[in-house]
Amino acid sequence: MSGIREIVRAELMEPVDPRVADLAAAVAAGYPGAARAVLFYGSCLRERKLEGLMLDFYLIVSSYAEAYPRQWLAAANRLIPPNVFPFARNGLSAKYAVLSEADFARECSAAARSVSVYARFAQPARLAWAADDAARASAVAAVACAPHTLLALTRSTMSDEEASDPLMIWRRGFAFTYGAELRAERSSRSDAVVAADPDRYRRLAAAAGFEPGPGNGASDPKVRAKAALYWRRMQRKGKALSVLRLAKASFTFAGGIDYLAWKINRHAGTDIVIAPWQRRWPLLGALTLLPRLLRRGAIR
Repeated sequence: MSGIREIVRAELMEPVDPRVADLAAAVAAGYPGAARAVLFYGSCLRERKLEGLMLDFYLIVSSYAEAYPRQWLAAANRLIPPNVFPFARNGLSAKYAVLSEADFARECSAAARSVSVYARFAQPARLAWAADDAARASAVAAVACAPHTLLALTRSTMSDEEASDPLMIWRRGFAFTYGAELRAERSSRSDAVVAADPDRYRRLAAAAGFEPGPGNGASDPKVRAKAALYWRRMQRKGKALSVLRLAKASFTFAGGIDYLAWKINRHAGTDIVIAPWQRRWPLLGALTLLPRLLRRGAIR
């Protein structure tokens, strides 16, 4: 893990666009005494023109009780993490998800209750803001678990021949995680993620002990069957959690249904138009969209 931690630390500490740093600091300022770190991730990491995009952040807090003055928000974040909120500042738009330090560390590990956090942070991210050195170190330690978690859980499904190329482990791993959420991305998305920086994924695999050649896979068929069962369970659970999170977001995310339509149109090439009644009743509106989107393959 020490090799992975050094790679992840270097990535997280890379400077971000000053506008992103300002936005992250402003998000943290809304949670005085509770904010520990703000992580910037997602496709906007690779973009220079940020106007018109939705930036993605994770806000890490000391605890939900300290983060929220309203108990129902703390309870919602604890029961169905994370809570997601919109944010805008100086012409830029963002959304941020809230997790406690303890939950963030767990969700980057093999003890995760869903795949969404370790899937995201196995990919590049930046530490856009931190409260202090201890918060910075905690964020690095948690994020460093994510690549190892994804690699280990994926290679257990593969034979030595299948896992002889470490990049194949990554591709299959990301395909598994995309299959565990209601995603608008096309089926080739997992290949594109790895192809964006194959050297990075090779270095991470090597640091985790996965070198090219035989020896990476699981030789015992029973181990592979057990690992495959794990992913089937996580995919069923993940789809259900996606619907629950969507329902919860209708209470925390003003304009959330418009964002949902924008994201699906952008990634799936659809032309969804939100009706006025769907904006007035976003939970019902979002849920009525789901069957049609699933039939059309816009989300999977």
